[in-house]
Amino acid sequence: MMNLLLSCGFPSPAADYESELVDLNRLMLRHPDASFLARAHGESMRGAGIHDGDVLAVDRSMLAQDGDIVVACVEGEYTVKRLSKRVDSVALVAENPAYPPIVVRNADNLRIFGVVVLVLHPLVTEGRRGLSYVRPQ
Repeated sequence: MMNLLLSCGFPSPAADYESELVDLNRLMLRHPDASFLARAHGESMRGAGIHDGDVLAVDRSMLAQDGDIVVACVEGEYTVKRLSKRVDSVALVAENPAYPPIVVRNADNLRIFGVVVLVLHPLVTEGRRGLSYVRPQ
């Protein structure tokens, strides 16, 4: 696999020969023994750039802070939401106004499994990526 450092702005003439090795394991799983990958399902986190089918890298070693996107279990149901700590409760807030926040008043009903640290989402559908093609000449 070729590894290039690509500009998404105006290209630099000096950047023709720049390259950087990208190690996906190191990028996604900074703490491999305390991390896992999960697939997102649903539309509740679209505003945070998390789409249905995306792959999430979750770090269990991080202490979840207010504003982090977390994987949580509320009364036996797993969810990915933005953590909002309040004076008398904790809310798990969706990044889509069509979904109401989940307010948890009893800490025994909430378990945080980790902090979402990275999201991968495809730009081409799975079916199309499996197709081979002939390059135009």
